[in-house]
Amino acid sequence: MSDVADRDLESLLAELEALRDQNERLADRVETLEDDLDRTTDRVDDLERNVTTLETCTTTLEAKTETLETETATLHQENDRLDTLETETTQNTAAIEAAHRRSGANKARLEELQARELEKGAHLLETNVDRHEIDVDGDRLEKIQKDDRAYYRLPDADDPLDRSDVTVAHGDLLPIQQLARMDEDMLRSTTNALPSRLAAKLWKARTDPSTGDDPWNDGCKNVKEYVKASDLKHWIRRQEPGTSDAYAKKLVSRTIDALLDLSKNRLAIRRKRERKNGLEYTERRVLLTTEAEIPGETRRAANGDADDSSGDHAGTETLEAKSRRETSGTEAVDTPTPKTPDVHGED
Repeated sequence: MSDVADRDLESLLAELEALRDQNERLADRVETLEDDLDRTTDRVDDLERNVTTLETCTTTLEAKTETLETETATLHQENDRLDTLETETTQNTAAIEAAHRRSGANKARLEELQARELEKGAHLLETNVDRHEIDVDGDRLEKIQKDDRAYYRLPDADDPLDRSDVTVAHGDLLPIQQLARMDEDMLRSTTNALPSRLAAKLWKARTDPSTGDDPWNDGCKNVKEYVKASDLKHWIRRQEPGTSDAYAKKLVSRTIDALLDLSKNRLAIRRKRERKNGLEYTERRVLLTTEAEIPGETRRAANGDADDSSGDHAGTETLEAKSRRETSGTEAVDTPTPKTPDVHGED
């Protein structure tokens, strides 16, 4: 009996040892499977994150695709519109070129008609004449003034319709009249001398009511207008703020000299005894007499609405001569400069 029991015990021990070996192998296998499961789980998590990212990218790409499709459709429409515009542009270009040819032909016809009318003695508005393109006999046009409007004509050509009077051309005006027509900037660029500028402003104050500050007085008998030296001094101080009384007195004499010089001595200087505050003194007056020949004024001043003494020939200066005279300036005159004493006869 003991032998059988020993054999059974050995058999059971062998089976137990085998089961232990198998159990260890199973444990190792389970551990390996758990590691594989962990790796698989991590991989699945990574894949899920990638899927989410790809879905986001897909959504974005789909939106961009829709935008691009819309832009493509718009570009197709714009391309069609561009084709239409190119066609219209081609048509318009052809029409413009045709109109340009017609206008060129019409301009040539108009210039020919203007040239013929000018040669017949017509006076044409300056704004309607391209003097550089007009082909007339002698190749010279004269710019004149009528009723405050500028006209072109052949030199000395009377208006056959005799509709209005010709005023004095710019080149035939006295230097003082030319300066008086300029604005402040042009006056400063023309002359640097303050007395000359003051003389021009003084003359303009006499002839242009819009200036507002006019020191001239109406005269009597053979004196048309006059200005006192004392009034002139105060006028200068108003024109040149900050000028001292002493310097204004000097400017009075210099302005009178410039006035005589630029008017080519059409004005006169007279001294008259004055009394003020019980004191008697001699004061100079600048006189414009009725006999003074002032271009554009003399005949009208003497005879009311009658024509200027020079008639339609007043201001007969060609454009070339006018240009030369304007270029030479208005300061130089061919008469000696008279010297005058200061205000109230002071030397």
